[in-house]
Amino acid sequence: MIRVNNRKVLDGVMEAIGLSGAEHAGTRLTVLRAIDKLDKFGPEGVQLLLGAGRKDESGDFTKGAGLDEAGVATVMKYVAAQSSVGNEATVASIRKNIEMGPSGVEGLNELDQIAVITTAAGYSDRIKIDPSVVRGLEYYTGPVFEAELLFETVNEKGEPARFGSVGGGGRYDGLVGRFRNEAVPATGFSIGVSRLMAALTALGKISAEAEVGPVVVTIFDRDRVGEYQKMVKDLRDAGIRAELYLGGSGPKAQLKYADKRNSPCVIIQGGDEKAKGVIQVKDLVLGKQMSTEITDNAVWREARPAQVEVPEADLVAAVREILARQAG
Repeated sequence: MIRVNNRKVLDGVMEAIGLSGAEHAGTRLTVLRAIDKLDKFGPEGVQLLLGAGRKDESGDFTKGAGLDEAGVATVMKYVAAQSSVGNEATVASIRKNIEMGPSGVEGLNELDQIAVITTAAGYSDRIKIDPSVVRGLEYYTGPVFEAELLFETVNEKGEPARFGSVGGGGRYDGLVGRFRNEAVPATGFSIGVSRLMAALTALGKISAEAEVGPVVVTIFDRDRVGEYQKMVKDLRDAGIRAELYLGGSGPKAQLKYADKRNSPCVIIQGGDEKAKGVIQVKDLVLGKQMSTEITDNAVWREARPAQVEVPEADLVAAVREILARQAG
């Protein structure tokens, strides 16, 4: 569901309750933050935040906006103005029942246009005008919106819950003008990547398993970096993801790096291997599996499990065999 509002309408409500001047900027921000807490605290919580303040379950007190009773009533009436009939009815309800200044009238006219367009386009069931949508940033100057996921899940307590907003944004005509000497209209949005990924995982749309990383070519002789890079190129030319370790650490740290990158295998060639014209290929996935079976450290080092020695010319073939085995 895309929930839409207009900051001009919110400005019009502020004007109606006497918060239009620059001296009231702090109070306006507190009011907006209170409205933004509707989903979390409900109407009663918002009403407290608009007035003297709210004490939570732990006893912590949040100071409110300090509006008088008439101001609180006006804001609460506005927040509750969404109609169940449709977007045009919501705009009409606000226009008829909520007192507001000139900015609000202009914003309502824009929301009216959005209502007409969304209805004509057949999206009125997915795009809803919602007076409680605020968006926190102060530079918004017109329509604001949030994308909310509606499917239900359970929270850490096992209670029914929704993922809620996974993105949002709005119109900010004055922002670019702060950096350029010209008026530039703009609209932008951001996506809550972590929450969206969690939602997609919960829906089974993506795997929670870590993506297989690249084959890592380690560096044992710093004067042979060009040769190591050639190994990387040969693997890439064969369609295999590969990268060269670019740090300055020793062998142990390089293997830890490859493990952190979730690499399927690493390529090792020290001076002894170079003299023999061979390469060591270490299967990290098989190595992890075998580490649970071999508990004796001496036996482990002697056996070198999951590590094979192949001629330099057979590098690509050896890596392909390991990748095919892991895929199977």
